[in-house]
Amino acid sequence: MDDALAAHHALTALVHRYTHAGDTGRFDDLVACFTPDGTLTVDDRPPYAGHDGIRAFLRGTGEAAVSAPRMRHHLTTVAITLEGPDAAKGTAYFQVTTEHGLDHWGRYRDRYVRTPDGWRFAARHVRVDGVTPGGWAARRRAG
Repeated sequence: MDDALAAHHALTALVHRYTHAGDTGRFDDLVACFTPDGTLTVDDRPPYAGHDGIRAFLRGTGEAAVSAPRMRHHLTTVAITLEGPDAAKGTAYFQVTTEHGLDHWGRYRDRYVRTPDGWRFAARHVRVDGVTPGGWAARRRAG
């Protein structure tokens, strides 16, 4: 397998690993998808920085998700661009469903770096484009 194909495969696996870890509440596994100084930005909020900052945000989200325990993220149109042997950027669209159906949707914009432990997120920006009225995400925004 050539280097570009191997990188694309590893980066796609990273994006999927993040999603599966989040949907199953394995937040330490999700945090491990980031570099130690990586950032997670949600909409226009200040970035959650480093493993500790990202973990603190996820704990709050996980506690709020108790009312939607079967939350599932569905990814589409994952596009990855290599910028060199150790850097890449990517985008993807997502839809989130709960036991009540479609809840919210949006897109990811990512920057990736290759580390000694493999590819990791240097930065992930989550943009929520819409929410279902009365759904989990709408209630989180309101309260």
